[in-house]
Amino acid sequence: MPVSPDSGDAVPVPLAETIRAIMERRERETRAAPTTLRIAAAVTNFLGSMWSGAVHAAVYGSWIVVNLGLVPGLAPWDPTFVMLGMIASVEAIFLTTFVLINQNRLAAVEEERSELALQVALLSEKRSSTLLAIIARLAERLDVPVGDTGEDVGALTTALEPGAVIEEIRRQKPAPL
Repeated sequence: MPVSPDSGDAVPVPLAETIRAIMERRERETRAAPTTLRIAAAVTNFLGSMWSGAVHAAVYGSWIVVNLGLVPGLAPWDPTFVMLGMIASVEAIFLTTFVLINQNRLAAVEEERSELALQVALLSEKRSSTLLAIIARLAERLDVPVGDTGEDVGALTTALEPGAVIEEIRRQKPAPL
């Protein structure tokens, strides 16, 4: 199978093209997202970085050190740390809001991907069942023995009904603790 010249690990061309198409779609979706969601994603990405931890440690650490009176020449302005507590609380409210906005966006993306994966899996299963049924009919016409798997072939050629599968999973799923 031909491989993509762009890939270092000799990825087959169809796979490389699929990956490229997915990445291009993600890029288009990112560009098309509302500005508010892009801002929330950028803020959340920064908050999840070591730089954010370093900035917070520096700002809050400096505030604490100065207001404990440990820095000569700088007078404490918040010796009871009430302002620091208030600022930290307000910051936590906004940071939580940004994180929740980003989680909602990511949940929507994940739901779309799950739906796509389910649709592809169901289509693949239907194609496999159809191919297996064709092969079973050919084997029967050509008098090719299928051995001990005769019953399995019959069951495998039947297309799955998604609703029935979900109900069976629910029926067999153990009760939560």
